[in-house]
Amino acid sequence: MKITVIGTGNMGSAFAKQLSAAGHIVRLTGRDTGKAQTLAEQFTNVSAYPASEALGDSEVVVLATPYDDAVPALQSLGDLTGKVVIDITNPLSADYMSLTIGHVTSASEEIAKSVPQARVVKAFNTLFAQVLADGPTFANDQTGSVFVASDSERAKQTAVTLARSLGWKTVDAGGLVNARYLEPLAGFNIYLGYGAGLGTSVAPAWLSK
Repeated sequence: MKITVIGTGNMGSAFAKQLSAAGHIVRLTGRDTGKAQTLAEQFTNVSAYPASEALGDSEVVVLATPYDDAVPALQSLGDLTGKVVIDITNPLSADYMSLTIGHVTSASEEIAKSVPQARVVKAFNTLFAQVLADGPTFANDQTGSVFVASDSERAKQTAVTLARSLGWKTVDAGGLVNARYLEPLAGFNIYLGYGAGLGTSVAPAWLSK
């Protein structure tokens, strides 16, 4: 696939690594163009662009920014009509121990309202960056799963295809409204990993043979 990744932090870097290894063509952008360029140079098939040029002919956009930056970042790309936007964001508080929105909406639903011409799908948000970077195989040869939720069947199938190309199993998580469950699930993972000190390899219910 041809994929634009927005974000050069831990998750954006992990995506650049894994997408490159799987043979995808990646256009990378972020607030710091120099950082994007330095990151892109580490991998094959990855090129850095300023936001206004980053969309190109990509079929998919991976949104790997903090939630508060998500909408401006997407809008900086230009016309997203028909593009599949894979939203991996979680609306986390400053200390990462709670969510800033939830129950009656979700980050994904708010993002979808802001870019109605795009096809938004929630996926990968329950994975730690280190886990994504290291790949889907855990102890005892167990393989991790990516939950996928969207109101667009095309967006959902695109995210499923991409996740499986990286070696992950996938779970159909229904419509985009179910991001209201997936985002708290990510928050719980963060609590277990960091708040409870169990580490980033903790993923008790999301592993399967």
